[in-house]
Amino acid sequence: MEIKKFIEEQSDLWEKIVKKANNGTLFHTRKFLSYHPPGRFADHSLIFYKNNQPYILFPAADKEYDGKRFLVSHPGSSYGSFVTPEDISFADSYAVVEYLIDYAKKQDFDGIRLTPPPTIYNRRLSNYIEFALIQHGFAYLKREVSSILFLEETIDQNLAKFKPSHRQAVRKAIKAGVEVRESANFDEFYEILKKNLKIRHNVTPTHTLDELLKLKELFPEKINLFGAFIDDKMVAGVVNFIATPDVVLAFYISHDEKYQETRALNLLFYSIFDWAIKNEFKVFDFGIFTVNEEPNFGLARFKENFGASGMFRDTFEIVL
Repeated sequence: MEIKKFIEEQSDLWEKIVKKANNGTLFHTRKFLSYHPPGRFADHSLIFYKNNQPYILFPAADKEYDGKRFLVSHPGSSYGSFVTPEDISFADSYAVVEYLIDYAKKQDFDGIRLTPPPTIYNRRLSNYIEFALIQHGFAYLKREVSSILFLEETIDQNLAKFKPSHRQAVRKAIKAGVEVRESANFDEFYEILKKNLKIRHNVTPTHTLDELLKLKELFPEKINLFGAFIDDKMVAGVVNFIATPDVVLAFYISHDEKYQETRALNLLFYSIFDWAIKNEFKVFDFGIFTVNEEPNFGLARFKENFGASGMFRDTFEIVL
């Protein structure tokens, strides 16, 4: 096995490997990673070769933390780490971690950070890589919890998993005249999102509006916005990223607090689940309800009431 640094001319090859991989997601593609403005990240992505054939990908960037130089996979996406084939062996999982550590030392990195997709994103469930990371000295930098909802065959079966309060909230929203539809009005949603994040957390969205619009342009079939409307005014919205053929990730969720009593958000998710089931998705990922391992119990409860449960979204680190 050997490691070579990725070059732009290999973009088509990279995309083909991601598409066939066991755990490749939208966030691993060059198309997604390259939307960032030039200069934001110093790309240091790697391709592992086995018997002279491209085998495993490692999307990454060269980034400084507290004066230390880290190889980070990938600071510009939700998930990174190794993009592996479905049939990767235990021995090869060990080997790629050993080779990565050796490579990083030779390149004078002070450490490595990576965030694998939760195993629900895998076609074939496997924790080989995570085990190999721990065995080679990686430790958990943080363990966030993401809310995962398994989608049933029909929306009625999913509705049966709702707590009574959430079923009642769906009925209340319908009576209040809330209408849900897919929307192209990202500008209107972004104003709701900005205001909500400012009030609740005093932070700004991860993406600027221009970046979000650029992503939508790059991935017209993979990113969508569902809005809840009252008298044609958007009062809540969810931006979904179709991360794999099986998994939809709710990247942004927000509502106008003035309309909270209409329970628009409940009907919005009910409608999104219906859309996801009809499009044969298997899992809906609500995203994390912990920030730096600090739980938001209210947010956890809200998602649990739809029938969701928790799964780790881990970030590993090794100091070399």
